[in-house]
Amino acid sequence: MRENMKENQKQYWRSLDELADTPEFRKIVEREFPEGASELKNPVTRRNFLGLMGASIAFAGLASCRRPVEKIVPFVKAPENMIPGVPKYYATTFTQGRHALGVLVESHEGRPTKIEGNPEHPESLGKTNIFTQADVLNMYDPDRAQEVSLDGVQSSWQAFGSFWKEQHAAFKKDKGRGLAILSGEFASPSLKKLYDQLKKEMPLAAWHVNEPVSEMNMHKGLKAATGKSVQAYPHFEKARVVLSIDHDFLGATPGNVSANRGFAEGRRTEDEHDTMNRLYMVETSFSVTGGMADHRKRLTQGGLEVFTRQLAAALGVIDEGAEAVEPKWMRALVNDLKKNKGASLVVAGLRQSAATHALVFAINEVLGNNGATVDYYDNPDVVLQSESIQALADKMKAGEVKTLVILDRNPVYTASSIDFAAALGKVENVIAFSPYWDETGHAANWHIPMSHFLESWGDATDVRGNRSVIQPLIQPLYNTVSMTAFVNFIVTGKEVKDSDIVKKTWGAKGDGKNWRRILYKGYSASTLKPVEVRARSGAIADLVRAASVSAGTPSASAMDVVIQPSSSLYDGRYANNGWLMEVPDPVTHLSWDNAALMSTATAEKLGVGNEDVITLSAGGKELEIVVSILPGVADNVIALELGYGRQKVGRIANGSGFDVYGFMNAPEVYSLSGVSVSKTGRSYPLANTQDHNSMEGRPIILEADLEEYRKEPEFAREAVEHPPLVSLWDEKKYDHGYQWGMTIDLSTCSGCNTCVVACQAENNIPIIGKEEVKKGREMHWIRLDRYFKGDPDNPDMLFQPLGCQHCENAPCEQVCPVQATLHDDEGLNVMTYNRCVGTRYCANNCPYKVRRFNFFNFTNSYPETIKMVQNPDVTVRFRGVMEKCTYCTQRIQEAKINAKNEGRLVADGEIQTACQQACPADSIVFGNILDPESRVARLKKQNREYKLLVELNIKPRTSFLARIKNPNPEMETVA
Repeated sequence: MRENMKENQKQYWRSLDELADTPEFRKIVEREFPEGASELKNPVTRRNFLGLMGASIAFAGLASCRRPVEKIVPFVKAPENMIPGVPKYYATTFTQGRHALGVLVESHEGRPTKIEGNPEHPESLGKTNIFTQADVLNMYDPDRAQEVSLDGVQSSWQAFGSFWKEQHAAFKKDKGRGLAILSGEFASPSLKKLYDQLKKEMPLAAWHVNEPVSEMNMHKGLKAATGKSVQAYPHFEKARVVLSIDHDFLGATPGNVSANRGFAEGRRTEDEHDTMNRLYMVETSFSVTGGMADHRKRLTQGGLEVFTRQLAAALGVIDEGAEAVEPKWMRALVNDLKKNKGASLVVAGLRQSAATHALVFAINEVLGNNGATVDYYDNPDVVLQSESIQALADKMKAGEVKTLVILDRNPVYTASSIDFAAALGKVENVIAFSPYWDETGHAANWHIPMSHFLESWGDATDVRGNRSVIQPLIQPLYNTVSMTAFVNFIVTGKEVKDSDIVKKTWGAKGDGKNWRRILYKGYSASTLKPVEVRARSGAIADLVRAASVSAGTPSASAMDVVIQPSSSLYDGRYANNGWLMEVPDPVTHLSWDNAALMSTATAEKLGVGNEDVITLSAGGKELEIVVSILPGVADNVIALELGYGRQKVGRIANGSGFDVYGFMNAPEVYSLSGVSVSKTGRSYPLANTQDHNSMEGRPIILEADLEEYRKEPEFAREAVEHPPLVSLWDEKKYDHGYQWGMTIDLSTCSGCNTCVVACQAENNIPIIGKEEVKKGREMHWIRLDRYFKGDPDNPDMLFQPLGCQHCENAPCEQVCPVQATLHDDEGLNVMTYNRCVGTRYCANNCPYKVRRFNFFNFTNSYPETIKMVQNPDVTVRFRGVMEKCTYCTQRIQEAKINAKNEGRLVADGEIQTACQQACPADSIVFGNILDPESRVARLKKQNREYKLLVELNIKPRTSFLARIKNPNPEMETVA
């Protein structure tokens, strides 16, 4: 296979099979339809349908949608009486650990249906990430816990209330001795007040904090480096040179919305005279941030630690460093950082040690970046004051904990590496508070169901101090309790409404004008100023000396393993979300599973291939997991993703993928060394979409280095040579009225998948399940293509989102026998679903392979309440119907109707497609291409603009801006 790859020397390739031109790949691309596409052997029964679609349709026990009793304030002022069919928008806040994102939630007749970014909130500025887009689906999940339970039997809140009031009185008398609380990191001012109250009234009570994907090392490193409890806030938009040390800041990382936006600002070019930022990336696996890098180096975990010390030594931060990982590479990097003092930025990933984070702070100080491209803000210090989950487990085993309250954590699953379940057996009373009756809920005495954030009052403070309100859009669908109300009850023993708790924290009285203004905006602007901090060189040197460095080189007999959050399930909290379970990983293109990711060279040494099951062994622990070969992973390194292998949460999550937590050395420790690998001789089928819908052998994605772009500014438009384009018939002219079009900037698209999930949420796209995905029947309207370029062992990676191109001379329209697909006067390629008879000729004739066919009627067994999650403005399709991107025609029609009623034209930017509105990098622009002042028209005039398959004379309305990279001329290519 390797020989074939070298012989073919294709410039861009989507998979190793394509590069090697294997018989399997030829079979995929040469079939008229995917294998099995016409063999409807597995009709969807009610039973397996519910097992498959649970989280997306979720509604059989819900009688109605009830708006909350408290008064909430819509974001846009609306008439007093609700107008059926006209949605309202409310400002609230989505939180992830200590990070808060202001959002707007679309509500139809009191039913939340879509989450978007709040354009006024400083952290979101109208944008979101993949988790924000999908979270509305969690609220309607029928697998959510719906009632209080005691020892697995349904109980009531009243029974728990009586129990806890007795417990609280006893604990308060004994100053909290024997009481322990376990929570995640939080950013809520109301919860912080309750935390302080508990510490004051029950000083012997213990509060422990655990985040499976933790920023603890960053907190500890900054505390050691500065002597203060601070948190970093990088300004990627201000940096001309960025070095990321294993930090996937554009991917599944808290704070990735502002990071994507800021980094993209430095990548945009209007013409060849513009300048760009430059990104260096050193990492073990391959991330979407690595795919955006101008220079990327793959290193082992020990190699990353050595790299950081050597960089610090080269910049004079420490006296001595290890031998350079690659002297020429390092020299060019150091020179570039020095040339851009005050305009460079160094960041480190969550799995890097506290010593590495301390060194990064000192490096930024030496480079003049602190206070310029990175600011530091006071950290409330709750995390650092709290004890670890390991300390909690030790106390439990020693019999020191009488009652444990677990707040929205699942340590039986995420802390299985320290056998947390066995420690729970030593505790008299375990109270689990969470949205699902999960692994920890099954092991607890009491389980209290938690309300979704769209059903709750609460608050949050982001890193820069902006305070945001969480306000409910709907009364809880089940008998659940909000986090704020529950924690207050645990701390005070009194039942208080969550809205009153939040108002008290904010100093609000009743429904006063100031309070209503805050609810309207969703937040209160920060008055915090960045703090000035200095590096304590002695403390940093002591920390570095004390930190162990695994300088040994891994081998086939002693591998390194690195562990990372899932790009879609994060730490497992979204495992029962069907949208996120099914969306293909942007790098691996795996759907419904995780895998052991390794390089081609590593797989050859181990004698394994894709879908082979292996056993990893280290420290007396074993993990069986399937192999997936990923170019670009460091040799002798295996990368594993968290969040899969759930057993007791819901019908989507259960049995999907492999549980990695139990193989970890300890919670929050994300690497292992000396891991042995053995073959099991078995295989495990994976749903991998990387070769589905291939546009074989065509010049699809275009890129150039900045210097090449300056020399040949028209390279994108001159990439394809073709004779004069002549049509066989008189073409219709689209030269009046509104003519809609789109541009996608490949220089800023990071492949984060937010657009894919946003499209699914907006357009009622069904979940089809692993077996159907394996057959090539995935339904996503946007296909996020991933391309590799160059050396198969260490390639570059590029992304290209692709939906219907809305061709003016659309090939699909020419072959449809019933005119189910046709063109309207505004240039849209539209579908008339009731006409479609399912011949699929259109899909076969589409050169972009972006049409999707409903092989089954997934709506056949839906209860009426399915309308709760679906967009009422979009038709729900049925079996035998073709579908594809519509340019969000429902949004176009809404804007046109509003403009007509107001006697005006649709303004530029008034219409945003779902993908455009969600994209955190602002890579997608939509509008009227006949308006020369519109943003989309201006972008289409740029010399980077090109259209796919222009030589076919099909005249697509979507065009792309070629990707421009900015490599360092001094940097030598290093394998």
